[in-house]
Amino acid sequence: MTQLIKARQGIITPEVEKLAKIEGFRAEELCEKVAQGRVVIMKNKLRKNSVGVAVGEGLRTKVNANIGTSPDCVDFEDELHKIRVAEGAGADAIMELSTGGDIDAFRRKVIASTTLPVGSVPTYQAGMESIFKNGSVVGMKVEDMFEMIERQAADGIDFMAIHSALNRSILERLKNQGRITDIVSRGGAFLTGWMFHNNQDNPLYTQFDRVLEICKKYDVTLSIGDAIRPGCIEDSLDRAQVQGVIVAGELVKRALEAGVQVMVEGPGHVPLDQIPPTILLQKQLCHHVPYYILGNLVTDIAPGYDHITAAIGATTAAISGANFICYVTPAEHLRLPTAEDVHAGVIATRIATHAADIVNGVKGAREWDLAMARARKALDWDKQIELAIDPPTARRIRGERNEEGDVACSMCGGFCAMKVVGEYLGTTEGSC
Repeated sequence: MTQLIKARQGIITPEVEKLAKIEGFRAEELCEKVAQGRVVIMKNKLRKNSVGVAVGEGLRTKVNANIGTSPDCVDFEDELHKIRVAEGAGADAIMELSTGGDIDAFRRKVIASTTLPVGSVPTYQAGMESIFKNGSVVGMKVEDMFEMIERQAADGIDFMAIHSALNRSILERLKNQGRITDIVSRGGAFLTGWMFHNNQDNPLYTQFDRVLEICKKYDVTLSIGDAIRPGCIEDSLDRAQVQGVIVAGELVKRALEAGVQVMVEGPGHVPLDQIPPTILLQKQLCHHVPYYILGNLVTDIAPGYDHITAAIGATTAAISGANFICYVTPAEHLRLPTAEDVHAGVIATRIATHAADIVNGVKGAREWDLAMARARKALDWDKQIELAIDPPTARRIRGERNEEGDVACSMCGGFCAMKVVGEYLGTTEGSC
């Protein structure tokens, strides 16, 4: 049985019990949210080295880090290092998106090397294998698509982005309305080419019940991929995107009825004022299941700084109801990210989601900031660094211009506002 089916029967699983403590909930409360489909427990039933992660309504907003090779850059050790960097920076999940090298072997190594939930996009590997065997992505066989989903699920993948909410009708609408960036989803592009070349509808849509059977068998959390997401802010909330959300909502209903844990993916590039209505639309049409987004990126003009562009959008998105945010690194739109890019992307996204968690009243969020404020008032530098979202960076920056034992920092020195005012108000130890 899946976590969803057990929750509906009132069974509190070990995963729910452990994750409820982490989130500051009673196990019964978390179990009810899982039963409603508003929280998912991302954990394949075959995973032995992971407790899983809870994603959804009322919980701390979670952060995902993408890693993986490309056909032009195959360095598995470097990608494993990036996972360790992402873990150290506080990522909650990893998506393994390799398209180069021995993908099966590397995926299994990734799953064995981390306790975090691991996600994938099976269509990527199915497409790459088709290029090798058939000379092109459009040569994919229908059975190859479903075999790949089963293969990755059997390896222990915890959540899968599967682009089932894409069909010929949506593509016709996209074609008729026109778009600046057409389709920017790699999985969506693979399937679009396949549909036009083979003059068939998307098998992941027409045979959606087969997708559900596999996910139910392994308790893989189904992430309905956003194949039609806007690739620039000008394309946001166009007719094709809205139709894609409508179709996703219909598939969510079928997944919940089948007892499959499900969440929905979203954009992408969205101007700041359109983030709340975009998320409201998704939540209303998709039965309030968890929402997994990239960014949102609120402008298109910042290559090299898109981790900042996305962090601005991520805070607004999480306040508006997004539950799971995929990081964006400084390398977005430019190249494969380095380990340093991964670290910057995770930290930027965690800052953004924490800012939203304060507003949303997530348990422990405001208390963290209060502890930092008190440490600053006390000029307790060790405590401030301990509480920092990135302690090594905070420690390094403080040490660059300050002598060990300095009461104040080198910005104000003896004129430190905290120190001076504290002495006059009698709120600092040793004050006059």
